Amino acid sequence: MEPIYDVAIIGGGPSGSTAATFLARQGHKVVVLEREKFPRFHIGESLLPHSMDAFERLGVVAKLDARFLPKYGAEITTACGTNSAKIFFKDGLHAKHDRAYQVTRSEFDQLLLEHSVENGATLLEETSVENLAFAPEEVALTVRDRAGTRQIRALYLLDCSGRGSVVGQYFSLKKSYANLKKFSVFAHYENVARDEGLMGTFIRLIRGRDRWFWMIPLTETKMSIGIVMDIVDFKALKKPPERALEDALREQPEIWSRMARAERVTEVHSASDYSYRNTSLFGDRWLLAGDAAGFIDPIFSTGVFLGIRSGEQAAHALNAALKDPSTRATTFRRYERAVNRVMDLYLRFVSNWYQPQFAEIITRPTGRLQLAATVNAVLAGNLSNTFPIWWRMQVFYLVVFLQRYIPLCPRVSLDPRNHAPIPE
Repeated sequence: MEPIYDVAIIGGGPSGSTAATFLARQGHKVVVLEREKFPRFHIGESLLPHSMDAFERLGVVAKLDARFLPKYGAEITTACGTNSAKIFFKDGLHAKHDRAYQVTRSEFDQLLLEHSVENGATLLEETSVENLAFAPEEVALTVRDRAGTRQIRALYLLDCSGRGSVVGQYFSLKKSYANLKKFSVFAHYENVARDEGLMGTFIRLIRGRDRWFWMIPLTETKMSIGIVMDIVDFKALKKPPERALEDALREQPEIWSRMARAERVTEVHSASDYSYRNTSLFGDRWLLAGDAAGFIDPIFSTGVFLGIRSGEQAAHALNAALKDPSTRATTFRRYERAVNRVMDLYLRFVSNWYQPQFAEIITRPTGRLQLAATVNAVLAGNLSNTFPIWWRMQVFYLVVFLQRYIPLCPRVSLDPRNHAPIPE
């Protein structure tokens, strides 16, 4: 029989490795169960400045600085080429950090996972969870690895298993967002032209009327490029993902003009219907964190940010429960409220992004009432529940709403066919 652990963590991605590091440092016996062998390909490559505080607490900033490209801001451009806004994180309201990172996720995830082992966590890779059994005093996990099946016991279970959400599936908790049924196609390319200087580190978001694109520089020469559209629109194309991606890029001057020397260096990946929330994030012996709790949308690069944030918060909740079990219910409920609050904030932001008038407003930033600086702060991950940010965001949403009926900013077509010719 395996020795009993304080916490068993399903999944070795950013949320799982973050939680494992903090729990192991607090002296708890932690095991991470990862079904794959790292490194492995993953999407979600653009990080947010407000993760820097967590990276400092984890003690990985020096490692990240040595490995990954810094990111100083973002550019949002309309597909018709009419509007473009460059956002420097240093200009955000109450900005604390001026940068984040653009990362190759296979390397980034492996770095965080190895760091958790260095801090005392036990790692079992190529180990899948076959079954769960919840008892009043512990959780029993039936796991399978190359040697066969066996049982692992733990006082608590933290599910960081991503979209598969082992516990979410076990309790049938998963609920999709009807308004965010999207399909994404993406790949990595070498030698895509980019801007000079700091702006060459920016993530570029190109907003079309019925789709949007990302361009994320990963190294000095490599770039991640992808497209997001409604699932029904992708099905209507009747094209395989490879053809759909290439045709979409060719139709978009804001991207294709930069790809004269580009070469695709990975297979084309796709994902669909990935926006969801689990209706409960805790039970007597378990918590959900990261994508296992919920995922809103790839826009605004919130996936890793929320994964690390919730992983750290889950570790603190579990540490409190292990030290004083009588506080468990209150602590877990507080954790759930905190995670749901952040997902609610981004759900509203993302839902507005898919309204055409949002692009008209955000690509014509104004210094009035510091609205541009406030939106910049939220894009950077500043979710502090402070009144100065809250009331300005309410004004921003009001402006977006009014733009539907009154052209507070000039209308734009968001159609690449209306794009002015780009000089050769």
